[in-house]
Amino acid sequence: MYPPPPPAPHRDFISVTLSLGQSYDGSKSWRRRSCWRKWKQLSRLQRNVILFFLTFLVLCGLLSYISVADQWRAVDGRSAEERKARPADPPVLPAPQKADANPENSPGLLPQKPQRHFRRGPPNLQIRAPDKDSKDRRQDDTRRRDEVVGDARQEDSTQRTVVSWRGAVIEPEQGTEPPSRKAEGPPTKPSSQAPGIQNQPASPNERQRAVIDAFRHAWTGYRKFAWGHDELKPVSRSFSEWFGLGLTLIDALDTMWILGLKKEFEEARKWVSKKLRFQKDVDVNLFESTIRILGGLLSAYHLSGDDLFLRKAEDFGNRLLPAFQTPSRIPYSDVNIGTGAAHPPRWTSDSTVAEVTSIQLEFRELSRLTGSKKFQEAAEEVTRRVHSLSGKKDGLVPMFINTHSGLFTHMGVFTLGARADSYYEYLLKQWIQGGKKETQLLEDYLEAVEGIKRHLLRRSEPRKLTFVGELAHGRFSAKMDHLVCFLPGTLALGAHHGLPADHMELARALMDTCYQMNRQMETGLSPEIVHFNLYPQSDRKDVQVKPADRHNLLRPETVESLFYLHRLTGERKYQDWGWEILQSFNKYTRVPSGGYSSISNVQDPLNPQPRDKMESFFLGETLKYLYLLFSDDPALLSLDAYVFNTEAHPLPIWAPPRVG
Repeated sequence: MYPPPPPAPHRDFISVTLSLGQSYDGSKSWRRRSCWRKWKQLSRLQRNVILFFLTFLVLCGLLSYISVADQWRAVDGRSAEERKARPADPPVLPAPQKADANPENSPGLLPQKPQRHFRRGPPNLQIRAPDKDSKDRRQDDTRRRDEVVGDARQEDSTQRTVVSWRGAVIEPEQGTEPPSRKAEGPPTKPSSQAPGIQNQPASPNERQRAVIDAFRHAWTGYRKFAWGHDELKPVSRSFSEWFGLGLTLIDALDTMWILGLKKEFEEARKWVSKKLRFQKDVDVNLFESTIRILGGLLSAYHLSGDDLFLRKAEDFGNRLLPAFQTPSRIPYSDVNIGTGAAHPPRWTSDSTVAEVTSIQLEFRELSRLTGSKKFQEAAEEVTRRVHSLSGKKDGLVPMFINTHSGLFTHMGVFTLGARADSYYEYLLKQWIQGGKKETQLLEDYLEAVEGIKRHLLRRSEPRKLTFVGELAHGRFSAKMDHLVCFLPGTLALGAHHGLPADHMELARALMDTCYQMNRQMETGLSPEIVHFNLYPQSDRKDVQVKPADRHNLLRPETVESLFYLHRLTGERKYQDWGWEILQSFNKYTRVPSGGYSSISNVQDPLNPQPRDKMESFFLGETLKYLYLLFSDDPALLSLDAYVFNTEAHPLPIWAPPRVG
């Protein structure tokens, strides 16, 4: 007999029937009971999985909502409280008249009634825009607010580009729209406390008209071949990008206003309104973007009174703040303005001292205008920490500082050239900006000037030119960057504001040297770096140039100091020297199709070797200082009312509030 077969294994089945049609009896209650029955028939595991999935979807939705809300708040750039706290109108220069206008037809620049909406400039400097523009601007207020919201929507879809600030030239697609020829241009005027703009401004003189011609030629090339991009490549008639933010255009806004180029200013303003977007995945250098973009927008706002520029400045300032989030509060060199990720250069964790100490004028002014202290606090914390550091030599500072430890690195090397120069400039200018109240800044500046005299000052042979060299571990080098030619102007400015008279004497001597750095070159243009002869018996000239240093980048430092020296002494020779330099720029760097090009060899007038690049500072600084140098009116951007940042963007000096 065979044994009985084993019993079949017991199996449980779950049957789920989904009905896509109507219920059998058409009743809603039946459908509810059917769904509940089907839910109960699911296993516990299946129900848990479904519940987990639904919970996950809800959480994702909440997080997405929070993220979108944050982006909208960032685009708006300020809270309701900050709007209430925002102070009154800035000082404004008169609306630019056309460069070739007849002065008899120029509108008067008498003070007008104040506007309905106030923003804060230095007290006693609040002037209304000309009446002819005020109506248009009131009509545009609503439209401009809508543009900000529209900007935010378009920013999210902006194509991502990664551009390194360290010199990598990226050629974007040639797709930028050409400029429109229409825009709204506002008003303005400077200090009533200091000498103000004359009531009936004189038309440009012959030399100023030459500067206007040079600017228009440069602008023509930029407008044709690089509109909306960072820099013009005039020889190849193309462009290069650094940050992808229209660097040349923003750097030149206040120059156009000062030169009276209203048409050019208006089309540039329209580009800023319609095309300038900061929501993009790109690294910017904190220092360069602060002095050029933030400084340019703030200056354009002060000169024109146009609120568009302040809104853009505040948005950009907020995007730069993550750079300060370091263990030491010394900011990183780079920050991504789209993601907020900040970092040092790839090869080091150090920042340069000049970069972290030359952003204070702009961040302090942004706080004063917006009522938000975070910008000023971040920048001034850097100043306080650098003030207290050891490693200085009689007020002279090393070139590098570590963002983690907050300490100087590469000790024992002292220069007034690259990586340290504007540290000294901003000590003085912050003191002036703040109404000469911050004695710590003044003390650091005065100590540094004495350190320069003691350790870095020498005289060349055979002409006994006074120059500023470098010190490396106790060893002196007779090397001087063209960048150091900012120093005569800074010393003269300090003397004008009550500092020792021997500062002006040193300024005069160094100004002669900087002029010779240009004059002794065959093209009349200074090289990037020179070395001075210290040996009296040699047959060499005072100024020596090495092959790797003989390029000229269209830098402004010599004409910057010529402006200060002429403005503060009245001596015509400084204007004549500047005229020679302008003629050399026109002869050796002007490109026929439009624009000016840096050159590789200042010692070869037959073949200066164009480098095919027009730096933004040629329009932002060099031509602006030349125009101001050739003016005989000390009230045009009075040095008692304005302080220029290191990119030549004028910002108002803070006057004490009126009493009573």
